[in-house]
Amino acid sequence: MQDVQSDVMSFRGSHYDLGIKAAQWIEQTNILKNREKEWKKRKPRFNVDVDETYHVFQMYAPQIWEEIKGMETVLELPMEQMVLNFANYRFAPQKESGCTVFLGDDYMVRNYDYHPATYDGRYLLFQPNDGGLAQIGPTSRITGRMDGMNESGLSMGYNFMHRKNPGDGFVCYMIGRLILECCKDVDEAIRFLKELPHRSSFSYIVMDRQLNHAIIEASPRAIDVRYDKTCTNHYKLLTHENRNYTKESKERLHRLLKQTSSDLSKQDAFKIFNDPEYEIYSKQFRSWSGTIHTAMYEPQQLVAWLGLGEKQTPARFDFHAWLNGEELSQETITGIIDTPITFANV
Repeated sequence: MQDVQSDVMSFRGSHYDLGIKAAQWIEQTNILKNREKEWKKRKPRFNVDVDETYHVFQMYAPQIWEEIKGMETVLELPMEQMVLNFANYRFAPQKESGCTVFLGDDYMVRNYDYHPATYDGRYLLFQPNDGGLAQIGPTSRITGRMDGMNESGLSMGYNFMHRKNPGDGFVCYMIGRLILECCKDVDEAIRFLKELPHRSSFSYIVMDRQLNHAIIEASPRAIDVRYDKTCTNHYKLLTHENRNYTKESKERLHRLLKQTSSDLSKQDAFKIFNDPEYEIYSKQFRSWSGTIHTAMYEPQQLVAWLGLGEKQTPARFDFHAWLNGEELSQETITGIIDTPITFANV
């Protein structure tokens, strides 16, 4: 067992200034050093094209490019290195991973399952003044989000499907950020995902303030939408896109369906996801599919919860109050995970 910690940060201002603050935080960590080690172990299987990436961001989210420019000001790295590490466009996924989502009557709960060495250890509340919607949630590769909620109440999480035949496009955690940055409800998220270029194959699960919900199955070749309340790691509509091995995903979905119902309380749902006893939480960290956090979002109340590791009492964030000017009192989230593998910032 290992004690783990995520820093809680909040920022109100421009994307450029957020980039400066993020880079100052990075300089106090080993994130860049650990990233360099990863690139030495595995060469990128894609091209870094600064001009191409710039034009794509100008089309979909020019303010995030300004965030990257703010980071560049502090880190003083060549723009090729900034694009490689933080633009998250045309990036090849590394290994298989998990993730499980359940949509209750008025909440979304999900487990983020991946490799601890890729985890930022940073939980961010951001209220921009230069365009884009305010967001709350854990960050991924600094500029991305693996799940979160925005000021309109739209909540988002994604689940890995497969890494076959990647295309030119954004990776999952930047797509997650773009959904929260640009979309106010489920219909907007569906239209937006149909426009975006996708690098790999994921399902994006969304719920909005009106409690509409959808699971958008997306690959570089096709997109389809279903309206179930559960999602693991196989497609139900784009079945021809599924990887060959889906047995574990289907078994986990079966366990999830047996233990959840439309009247399941938030407290019970969080426990089912966060306690290994219920066999939704995973400890397969070395296989890139261990549960790092359990997140819950309440779109109508604008409240977010996060439990780091297993058997946690989740930290509660009143996003509505913060948007109205109330400052945070919590500076860190702590927890326990059953692996010696450390976070990227350690």
